[in-house]
Amino acid sequence: MRWLLVVLSLSLAALAQASTAPTLAGKPIDKVLVVKSERKLLLLNRGDILKSYRISLGKQPSGPKLREGDQRTPEGFYWIDWRKTSDKFNLALHISYPNARDSARAREKGFPPGGMIMIHGTPLDEEYPEWYFHSLDWTEGCIAMKNADMREIWSLVKDGTLIEIRP
Repeated sequence: MRWLLVVLSLSLAALAQASTAPTLAGKPIDKVLVVKSERKLLLLNRGDILKSYRISLGKQPSGPKLREGDQRTPEGFYWIDWRKTSDKFNLALHISYPNARDSARAREKGFPPGGMIMIHGTPLDEEYPEWYFHSLDWTEGCIAMKNADMREIWSLVKDGTLIEIRP
């Protein structure tokens, strides 16, 4: 009987947590897909696109990130593993780059792989308005988006969510 109470309490806790998880159209986000060639970030649930956003990439947008300082946005499978507020870029979600393949590739070439790849907002700059940043690839390898879009992503995407970055 005691095991039944434990199972029931765990089930109720899981239901309570699921009901408070952020959703879009009533569906939780289970994957973030970035398509670099289209400058799109897509929020997915079970393969269905729930929402699409325009993004900016690193200053050298073609090809995968090979090493620290190459100004490229990585390509591959990663996780959104933590988040922070940023004085410079407003909100930011950290991407778990480098993965094992990225680290091995950089090590073979004798370079550090780099890190601190984020999805983040746009600087608030008196000289350059937000639309200026939104119309070009300007980051050091991160994925940038409008601040309003970043606020929405922040509220919808949980830490631990899979992110795939395609060419």
